[in-house]
Amino acid sequence: MTDLPVARLLDGQLERHAQVTEAMREQLPQVEAVAEELIRRLEAGGVLYTFGNGGSAADAQHLAGELIGRYLRERRPLPAIALIGDAAVMSCIANDYSYDDVFARQVTALVRPQDMVVGFSTSGTSPTVVKGLAAARARGACSVAFTSVRGKDLAAAADLALVVPAEETARIQEMHVLALHLISELVDRWAVETEN
Repeated sequence: MTDLPVARLLDGQLERHAQVTEAMREQLPQVEAVAEELIRRLEAGGVLYTFGNGGSAADAQHLAGELIGRYLRERRPLPAIALIGDAAVMSCIANDYSYDDVFARQVTALVRPQDMVVGFSTSGTSPTVVKGLAAARARGACSVAFTSVRGKDLAAAADLALVVPAEETARIQEMHVLALHLISELVDRWAVETEN
């Protein structure tokens, strides 16, 4: 393998990333809507619950970590829970019921109407995420889907959706991280401004 084909391959990946990043501008109103709704729910004593599978599980943990820790500014911790973090609960539900129920059971047990539930799914068809967001809506909580153009059904079933204009998993995950960082920026700023 020569350096030239590798360089072209990598350059093509960077170019595709830049194209999808630029296309994400269309999602900025949705990013702002999710952040504003999350702030409203946090003000009302709500909690953010997140979940996903594989790389999306990492994104769910990432979002929860940004709220509990901080994004850019020193501030109070904000209530957020990634439902994928408890292996005993996950394996119990998967064993006793079905793997498809691992998030829906937790949402039904924990979520209140003032809460927000965010499901990450690059495909938009993951049964665990679909059922988890459906359970959130049944509980009266705000449901948010982070998905892609392949996940139009999941997006339509959620109260709010961030739809990445791409089909490649890597680009979708990159944009999910970008979107969760933009939301974290707005929430972070609000939390600092309202301290005391």
